[in-house]
Amino acid sequence: MKNELWPTELDALTAAPENHKLLFENDRVRVLDTFIRPGQTTPLHTHCWPATLYILSAGDFIRCDESGAITLDSRSSQALPTGSALWIPPLPPHTLENVGNTEIHIIAVEIKQHS
Repeated sequence: MKNELWPTELDALTAAPENHKLLFENDRVRVLDTFIRPGQTTPLHTHCWPATLYILSAGDFIRCDESGAITLDSRSSQALPTGSALWIPPLPPHTLENVGNTEIHIIAVEIKQHS
C-alpha cells in the first residue's frame, strides 16, 4: 500500500533511517523501532499512517514542522512515562530534537488504511 499524503522520499524509513528500523510489515501494519539519542535531531520525515506508540524510554523533545516552527515541546506538557502507550494520527513533515538526557525509544505500530 502506497502513501499518498506526502512524497515517498520523506517516509521515516527513507528520510531518517538512522532513527527508524523496520521490524515488521505486511499489507495491514508496519512496525517501526524508533530511537533518538540525547542531543540528536532527526532529518525531516513523515509518518503517513496513524499509529499506536509504545514508550520504551521517554525523554524531552521538540517537534518542528517543515518550516522549522515548533509544533510540540514536550517540556510544556504532561510527560509520558516509560511503559505507556498512546494513539497518534499521521504526522506531516517534521523533525524531532531530543533535548533531554535520555534516549527516546519507541515502538510504533502504524495501521495502514484500506479503502
